[in-house]
Amino acid sequence: MLVGLIRHGLTDWNAVGRIQGQSDIPLNEEGRRQARQLAGRLKEDGEHRWDFVITSGLSRAQETGAILAEALDIPLYDPDSRLMERSFGQVEGLTAEERETLWGKDWDRLELGQEKDEAIRARALSFMNDLAERYTQSNVLVVSHGGLLAQLYIALYQQKYNERIGNLSLTILERTSKDWEMLLYNCTRHLQEMIEDTK
Repeated sequence: MLVGLIRHGLTDWNAVGRIQGQSDIPLNEEGRRQARQLAGRLKEDGEHRWDFVITSGLSRAQETGAILAEALDIPLYDPDSRLMERSFGQVEGLTAEERETLWGKDWDRLELGQEKDEAIRARALSFMNDLAERYTQSNVLVVSHGGLLAQLYIALYQQKYNERIGNLSLTILERTSKDWEMLLYNCTRHLQEMIEDTK
């Protein structure tokens, strides 16, 4: 079993550094282009076949998943709420400058209504465990969010993988007898190719 973990495409809030959290911000045109670029990569890659796509319920993840599913001609399953981004409470919608003006550089250490790391890790692991039990013979594409994916990788691998998760990055995990083996991490090669094509 393979799981391809994908962060949704770019949004206008991503572009200006606003924290989205569970605010339902749609993809922008660049985000749609990014999704098509990844779809092209997955389609041309003869190494893996993918059986279906599942996403969080936020529109930026759902639209990314729909673009991938259509390009690969595979089903888009109903969203799973466990894949939602972290709730950031009072911080949602604010830029880095606005956050620091209100609460200082260590704003993320304050109690501002953010979902706790442990809670995010628990729901991310719950989703992965269910996926492994229900779809043992399938290769699944999962579209989620940077905050959730970062916490999932910490839960699975401690501090071994801690890069910032890029928009439309692809990570591939393979289920072994009891663990998840990392085959590819936070790869955005398809987006670099898009930049080269436009030069």
